[in-house]
Amino acid sequence: MDLYPKIEPYDRGMLDVGDGHQLYYEQSGNPSGVPVVFLHGGPGAGSNPAHRRFFDPEFYRIVIFDQRGAGRSRPFASLECNTTDHLVGDIELLRQHLNIHSWLAFGGSWGSTLALVYALRHADRCLGLVLRGIFLGSKAELDWFLYGMRVVFPEAWRRFSEFIPAAEQGDLMSAYHARLVDPSPDVHMPAAAYWAGYETSCSNLLASPSEVPPQASSGALSLARIEAHYFVNGVFIGDSEILDGVASIRHLPAVVVQGRYDMVCPIKTADALVRAWPEIDYRIVPDAGHSAMEPGIRSQLVRATESMKDLI
Repeated sequence: MDLYPKIEPYDRGMLDVGDGHQLYYEQSGNPSGVPVVFLHGGPGAGSNPAHRRFFDPEFYRIVIFDQRGAGRSRPFASLECNTTDHLVGDIELLRQHLNIHSWLAFGGSWGSTLALVYALRHADRCLGLVLRGIFLGSKAELDWFLYGMRVVFPEAWRRFSEFIPAAEQGDLMSAYHARLVDPSPDVHMPAAAYWAGYETSCSNLLASPSEVPPQASSGALSLARIEAHYFVNGVFIGDSEILDGVASIRHLPAVVVQGRYDMVCPIKTADALVRAWPEIDYRIVPDAGHSAMEPGIRSQLVRATESMKDLI
C-alpha cells in the first residue's frame, strides 16, 4: 500500500502562540472527518506536502503544522521559548483554535517523542498514536547520534566530526552548538550544512555517501540549530520520563512502525517502548532504515492509518 494521491489544503493559517511565535498550519482532507495531527521530526525539520499523503483524505481531517522555528513558522530558526513544554502547549492551542475535541497523533523520530509526551499530558485529547522511528530523548540516544553511528557510517561521521577542529572533537555537541547559535551566517551556515548532511546520509538503508561538501540551506539551518538546542538541553525531558509514564496511556490504540536497520533511531529504543507497552501494534520493517519515505516504512504507515479507522 503506497501513499495517497497528492492533495491541496482547504485551509491555511498562522496561529499566534505567544512568546513572539507564529505557527504555520494547514488542513486538508475531509473537514468533517476524524482529526489527525501530524508532528514532524527534527526538531526543526518542518513539514512538507508529502506528509498529507499518509492519510485517507475521505476519512481524515488532516492537520499539519510547523513547530516553533521550523518551516513556515516565524521567527525562523528561533530558539527563544522553544522547549518541549512549549511545543506540547502549542499542540493544545492549535486543537482549541480549530475546535477539535480530540485527535489521532501521528509522528516519526522527534515527532514520536512529541506525540508520546503530548499523550502523557493530554491523554483525554488523544484518540490514539501512530509512531515511527522511536526516539525517547535519552542521553544514550544522543550519544549514539553524535558518536555511535560511525560504527555503520564511518565516512559520514568522519566528515561530520572533522568539520570541527581536532581540539574540540571530544565534545562535538558543544562545538556544533556554539557554531549553530553564532549570529554570523559565515559561522552557522557551514555548521548547519555538515550537521544536516550527516543526519541525512545516515537515514536510509541504501546510503550513498557523497564526496561533494554539504550545501548550506535554510532547511539545514532550522534542523541543525533547533536539534542542537534541544540535544544540548537533554530534549527538555527526563531521561526515562516517557517510559516511566506509559502505564497511564496504555489504554490508547497505538501502532509503532520501525525500520530494522534504522541507524538514527535504533530499534533498541522501539523495543524498550514495546516492552513497557505490550499492547502496541508493533510493525518491524525488515528492509528499511530511518526515513519515512523508504518504501517499506511508508507502506506500513499508510496501513497503520488505515487500521486506526476501526479503533478510533
